[in-house]
Amino acid sequence: MTLPILYSFRRCPYAMRARLAIRAAGQSVELREILLRDKAPEFVATSPKATVPVLVLPDGGVIEESREIMDWALSDATIPMPNTAQIALIERAEGEFKTALDHYKYASRYEDVDASAERDRASAFLYDLNVILADQPNLAGESQGFTDIAIAPFVRQFAHVDRDWFYGQDWLRLADWLTTFTDSDGFQAIMSKYPKWQEGDPVTLFPEG
Repeated sequence: MTLPILYSFRRCPYAMRARLAIRAAGQSVELREILLRDKAPEFVATSPKATVPVLVLPDGGVIEESREIMDWALSDATIPMPNTAQIALIERAEGEFKTALDHYKYASRYEDVDASAERDRASAFLYDLNVILADQPNLAGESQGFTDIAIAPFVRQFAHVDRDWFYGQDWLRLADWLTTFTDSDGFQAIMSKYPKWQEGDPVTLFPEG
C-alpha cells in the first residue's frame, strides 16, 4: 500500500502539530525529515514554498499548510474538534501571537523591534488561555483535542525562549497545561530524532511501531 509522504522538521511548531494530529488520528505516513538549511531537492520540487510540513497524498495531491494537514488527519477521528470560539482562538495563535512570538524570539532580525514589548504583546494571549484553563483541563474541554494540538507547539516555542521567565509568571494553569502536554506519551513520541532524509533512504514509518 502506498502511504502519504510527510515532509517534516522535528523542531518546527507547524510540523509538530501535523505529526501530533497524524498520531492522534491513528494515521500512518512515510516520514521524510528535512533540514531547513539544506533542503532536499525532491522536497523543493514537491512544494515550491519549501517550508514544512508538506503532505503528499497517494493520489498525487499536496497539502502544504499544517492546519489543512490536521483537518485531513482528524476529520474522522474521535478527539474533540474545534467550535467557533476555538477556531477563533487558533487563528489568534497563528496570527497575532505567532507574530509577537517571532519578534520576541528573533528580535535581532527585525528593525525597530523591542523584544520586551513583543513578549508582553504575546503574553496577553497567554493570559487569555490561562483564563480558559482555569475552568477546564484542556483548551478543547475535558479531553485534549484539535485546539490543544494546534496551539501547544507555539506556546512551547514561546516558553523555551526564556524558561525561567515563563515559569515565573502567574499563569499557573497554562504552565501546568503545557507541562502535561509536553510530558505526554503522544508528544514524546512525535519528538523522536530522525536523520536527514535523502533520495534512496529506506522508508521511515510514522508513527513508529
